[in-house]
Amino acid sequence: MKTSPPVNLTEFITAFEQGEVIAYPTEAVFGLGCDPDNLDAVEKVLSIKTRPQDKGVILIAATFKQLLPYVDISKLNSEVLNKVHETWPGPFTWIMPKAQMTPDYLTGGRNTIAVRVSAHPTVVALCNAVNKPLVSTSANPSGETPARTFNQVKTYFLDTIFAIDGEVDHNAQPSKIQDAITGKVLRG
Repeated sequence: MKTSPPVNLTEFITAFEQGEVIAYPTEAVFGLGCDPDNLDAVEKVLSIKTRPQDKGVILIAATFKQLLPYVDISKLNSEVLNKVHETWPGPFTWIMPKAQMTPDYLTGGRNTIAVRVSAHPTVVALCNAVNKPLVSTSANPSGETPARTFNQVKTYFLDTIFAIDGEVDHNAQPSKIQDAITGKVLRG
């Protein structure tokens, strides 16, 4: 994977704060995201993607600390936390108990939330610029192939989103998803 070109963080922060849908490169595919604390923005992401709200979304972050407001780590023992930290940063999503204040629109009404700490330089720069995670779901209308290039993102969504150019690892697969409590692998 090549290092992404410089991102205009000022423009990104403005789009993020205004509740725009943002497309950005991740390890394997482009993601669609927004501010996880902005219901209107999350609803825009789901609408553009035609994704049902009850499926929930992933939160992607630059650091584990950025995820702490959304996760109830008191329900995870040190063995589980060590296993999680061994897989991060990287393309590994964990299902964890959600914090009491985590909104249902992020979790699809479940008591758990999907979270990942990314190693992708663009994701790290974006999350650090706003000091919080981003909503992350693959950049494609439901049922279509996830976008792996900036041009595919533009083809799918034209100018309805704030799109950030960059590289994905075209050999990478979508992130593995595993339940932190049960150990059950849900994808990958």
